Amino acid sequence: QWTSQEKFQIVLETAPMNEAELSAYCRERGLYPEQVEAWRDACMNANDDAAAQAKQLRQARKAEQKRLRKLERELHRKDKALAETAALLALSKKAEAIWGTTNDEDD
Repeated sequence: QWTSQEKFQIVLETAPMNEAELSAYCRERGLYPEQVEAWRDACMNANDDAAAQAKQLRQARKAEQKRLRKLERELHRKDKALAETAALLALSKKAEAIWGTTNDEDD
């Protein structure tokens, strides 16, 4: 029933309180001290999740960049092979035009 903003506000208000003050505060608002402690822990660990997510994003981006480089190298290699094949085919056609077919068709 409590919004995130309300929980955060409660955590801020109760941070400087001792145990007795916290208990009185919770009674006034219908809360349990354990709830406030759980909310405090959640607030304190909120950036840990963000840091972990940022680390995962960096690792994923690095893996994607590595994959992209690998694909680019493979594409370059295949382009070179295709160009070589095209050049050999062109030479083969020129040689055939100059000397005729090399097959013995008179047999």
